[in-house]
This record gives sequence, structure tokens and C-alpha cells, in this order.
Amino acid sequence: MSSDKDKRALVARPGYDVGYGKPPKDTRFKAGQSGNPKGRPRGAKNKRPGMHEERMKDLILDEAYRDITIREGHRSVTIPMAQAVMRSLAVNAAKGQHRSQRLFSELLASVESSRKILHDQWLDTAITYKVEWEKELRRREQLGITDLPDPLPHPDHVKIDMVEGTARVVGPATKEEKAEYDWFVERREMFEDELQHLQDLRAEAKDKRLISQIDEDIGQVRRILQIVDAKLPD
Repeated sequence: MSSDKDKRALVARPGYDVGYGKPPKDTRFKAGQSGNPKGRPRGAKNKRPGMHEERMKDLILDEAYRDITIREGHRSVTIPMAQAVMRSLAVNAAKGQHRSQRLFSELLASVESSRKILHDQWLDTAITYKVEWEKELRRREQLGITDLPDPLPHPDHVKIDMVEGTARVVGPATKEEKAEYDWFVERREMFEDELQHLQDLRAEAKDKRLISQIDEDIGQVRRILQIVDAKLPD
């Protein structure tokens, strides 16, 4: 049969060692010859993003904050794309375009609402933090607990202004800031003692040249104290 002859011919053909990873020699790629001479198909790099990726958001942000040059009066200015769009929208709204007025008003209300929410959350968090830690520190004092570190920031450094509706932290909030804060406190005490000593010397001095020198030293110490005070909370 012809099929048996074909099989025998294949077996008898020299160099025809076929198996996994071993195609026939006459169909293998030649040395130095590319297996894909036409190159990668167009668009092969533009694979669909994975489920964890949000590539469109990145593209939008890149475009929104890409700098562009626009004319402003008689000069050119470079601003982000988003700012240019908002400026154009605001100008059109000011010119009386109803659609621009409505859109600008909606955007402004949305931004102000978001800022108000964040502000209220921050104020509520600051008040809760201050009240709860003041309770805890009173509890420690009543029980004579002295081996626990103070919280950072210390509740005394959380300033709440109920009239203005604001909260701010005026002291250290991390260990590194606490170390710097303690250093300045120590230096302030040292320079305050030095200032008092110089003032006592001046009160007793009679020589004009000595008084002049003491006054110069007093001025220098006061300048240093101003720098230190600027680093410390009220």
C-alpha cells in the first residue's frame, strides 16, 4: 500500500529525528534567520489592560495636567490643560452663556461641598482626639501611671477654635518632630537664662563700653530666642 511506502520512506530518510521540540530539519529556522521576518503585528503592544489597572484614569490625568500655551491679552502663558478649560468655561459663563453658567455653578457647588465635608471631618476628628486623650491623661494621673509615653500630637497642642470652626496642630506629631521640639525647648531655657544674666550685668555695669557690649549681646540673644520661639507652639 502507498501509505506503508510513505512511512518507510520517512523512516529511512536520514536526519529525520522528530519529537517534542524537534521539528523536521528541512522546516526548522535557519541560523541567523528570523522566524517572524515581518515583525510584530501592528497593535500587539496595545494589549487590553488587566482588571487591576485603570489606564484610562491615568490617561485622563496626564491630559488634564499637561501644560499648554494660551494667549492671555497681549502675552502667552503656560498653564495646565484643566486650568485652561476651567478658565474658558468661567469666561463663557461671565459672558452670559447659560450652559456654561449652569455647568460652572454645578462644578463650583460640588467642589465647595467636598471641601466642606473634608473640613467637618477634620474638625470632628480633632475634637474627638483632644477630648479622648485629655480623659486618658487624667486617668493616668489619677492612677499614678508614669511609665507610658505621651501621645503625639499632645492634646494640648491640638488647638480648637469653635468660633471660627477650625482645628490645628501646633506641636510635634512624630517622634522625629518631638526630638527636634525637645531640643528647641532646652535651648530656649538656656538662652532665657543667658538673657536674664546679661540683664543683671547691665543693671550693675558702670562703664559705657561694657554697657554697649552687654547691649549688643542682649540683642543677639533676643534674636536667637525669636528664632527658637518660631519653632515652638504658642
